[in-house]
Amino acid sequence: MAFPPSSSPSSADSADASVFESVESTDLVGLVEAQLTRAIVEGRLAPGSRIVEADIARRMGISRAPVREAARRLERQGVLVARPRHGFAVRTISVQEIDELFEVRICLELTAIERACIKASDADLARLPVFVDSMVDLAPTEPQHKRIARDLEFHTLISELSGNAHLHRIFSNTQTEMRMIIALCDAVYHDPAAMAETHRPLSDALVKRDVAAARAAMRLHLDDAWQHVRALFVEQHGAVAATPRGADR
Repeated sequence: MAFPPSSSPSSADSADASVFESVESTDLVGLVEAQLTRAIVEGRLAPGSRIVEADIARRMGISRAPVREAARRLERQGVLVARPRHGFAVRTISVQEIDELFEVRICLELTAIERACIKASDADLARLPVFVDSMVDLAPTEPQHKRIARDLEFHTLISELSGNAHLHRIFSNTQTEMRMIIALCDAVYHDPAAMAETHRPLSDALVKRDVAAARAAMRLHLDDAWQHVRALFVEQHGAVAATPRGADR
């Protein structure tokens, strides 16, 4: 089963009910995708867990078709994997995959923040410090999945302000996969407000249109996240630790 174990049938029913909520909407696939993503990011569907379509459909009060289509979407995003004759399962992550994803993300975001410094309007850049203020203010009381979503929203806004539609599309396609990894990073920081505050140097450099400072701040921000995620993953899985490529740059 892909759901949390429990000591009795009655407690199992209660635990299962808390994982997925009944949905009523014309966009069933989108809502099922959002609930599956949240369950994965929050660790309620652990890496390697099977996606039991019939069970999920029953708990949500819908047919299996939207669940299957949502699973296919998440497979295309690299979050789920299809297993012949066994349906879908939550993808497991390796140290190498963490390294590769951060390498790609760093390339994309260094370009994005440089272009945003040059191309974004003053009004758009002025939105960023306000966004960071909101992140810091809300962090102590927000649940983890909302903090992670807000973190990615900030970085997505920078990619949007780059003015490069291709870059923005590629970055957006990595978001769900990044949410799984950011969840590890978020777990490292015991002070959510401090985690949110790490975005301040990015917004400050962007408002000043200081390309060199913006690139340096983004490099430091992502390298720090990379090393924290990697260290936690190594600790949890006993993997061999090696210095991430480019993390000392």
